[in-house]
Amino acid sequence: MTAETRRPETVVAEHDWRLAYSRRLALTDFVVIAIAVTATQVLWFGASADGVAFRGNLDFLAISYTVVSVILTVCWTAILGIYGSRSDRLVGTGTAEYRSVVDASLRIFGVLAIVAFLLKIDFSRGYFIVALPLGTLALLAARWGWRQWLNRRRARGEYSAQVLLVGSEVSVLHTATELARHPQAGYHVVGACVPSGRVADYIPGTNIPVAGSVDRVGFAIEATGADTIVITSSDELSPDKIRELSWSLEPGRQHLVVAPSLTDIGGPRIHTRPVAGLPLIHVETPRYEGFKRYQKRIFDIVASALLIVLSAPVLLTIAVVVRLSTPGPVLFKQERVGLNGSPFRMLKFRSMVTDADALIKDLEHSNRTEGNAVLFKMKDDPRVTAVGRVLRKFSLDELPQLFNVLRGDMSLIGPRPPLQREVDLYESHVHRRFLMKPGITGLWQVSGRSDLSWEDSVRLDLYYVENWSMVGDFIILLRTVRAVFASSGAY
Repeated sequence: MTAETRRPETVVAEHDWRLAYSRRLALTDFVVIAIAVTATQVLWFGASADGVAFRGNLDFLAISYTVVSVILTVCWTAILGIYGSRSDRLVGTGTAEYRSVVDASLRIFGVLAIVAFLLKIDFSRGYFIVALPLGTLALLAARWGWRQWLNRRRARGEYSAQVLLVGSEVSVLHTATELARHPQAGYHVVGACVPSGRVADYIPGTNIPVAGSVDRVGFAIEATGADTIVITSSDELSPDKIRELSWSLEPGRQHLVVAPSLTDIGGPRIHTRPVAGLPLIHVETPRYEGFKRYQKRIFDIVASALLIVLSAPVLLTIAVVVRLSTPGPVLFKQERVGLNGSPFRMLKFRSMVTDADALIKDLEHSNRTEGNAVLFKMKDDPRVTAVGRVLRKFSLDELPQLFNVLRGDMSLIGPRPPLQREVDLYESHVHRRFLMKPGITGLWQVSGRSDLSWEDSVRLDLYYVENWSMVGDFIILLRTVRAVFASSGAY
């Protein structure tokens, strides 16, 4: 599509989605905060409330809590915008948007507390103690709802930055593949500029059209209607050309992004530091010792012990059902490879016939046809019992692994615990997953479980090991609940 045939309203729509979505968030924030603050006032004071009391020389002022609620609602909504919680660079993916909402909420209440102290105002402490968590939780729930709506739109290429990739064919293909994995991030590739510049061609293996050579980026922008230019490699572009390209972009509507040759690196490990005009990117080396490891272990002990106590009736019921349904032991014990490559005995409720291991050789050809040469997984494994299918569907067969966590062999969240025969097929870099204990759940479980390819399973495990954090663990736990009930990839 040329610049002449591209309809102006299309360009405007692609540009205005950021403003339109920000306005929707602002309106929703205002409504949610107003409801939360009003509900707090009614719950705490009833239908009528006394005015705010002032001490000292300000006691002639009289302000009702209704006025306070209105001021709080307006200020709270405003500070969410001031702190950039509605920025198009935050919404749609990651935790930065949620952190921004929480940070802005804490700051507005901190400012009010300081003002109340300096002016000696007798605010009702209970009013603010209730309003802060209630309003913050309501805001987070509303933002989550909007994110689900936005992700559905972005999966169709809408409400996204229109991206033109510039670089070598190899780097363009790599970047396009990674962006396609995460459409919720809001980068929709509409074209590419590569050294060959054959306009009639496509990037091999994709439907991304070649919009020109790296020397004709300006024409490619007009032809594709791109509003974001992503430089995937700089060998073909000198620093002067990149600088000239940045100067040629329309301020506020067109954006320049430089994608370094780094993938699967978590945000907290990346720090940008401009030095002598050079945007240096510092990538911290992951560390797995000290307080961070103790922090994770303490959480595992407390959480696993609590879950064992709470799930005791379920554990007992499943044990009885498994024992009565088919002959054989209740628990299935299997040697897996754990921290630093050390073997351990993993516990599960038995979901297969007792001679399952002896039958695996006869079924290996089926595993190869399903496209995974390392992991053995079948959707209709004949070795699984009727009770076992139900247990696997909702991951109930994995509950005994809580005892592995309590004992220290496993963690609640971590890489998938592999078999020794799988480890024997590992490439050298895959052994980095043994830097952390295997988990009952992890990124592999909340991202598709058995439906994942071997490459995706490895990528997710290594991403977790390289970028572990307690906040990330809590997010995975929340996603696990949804994955268990959805039961996708469970077989």
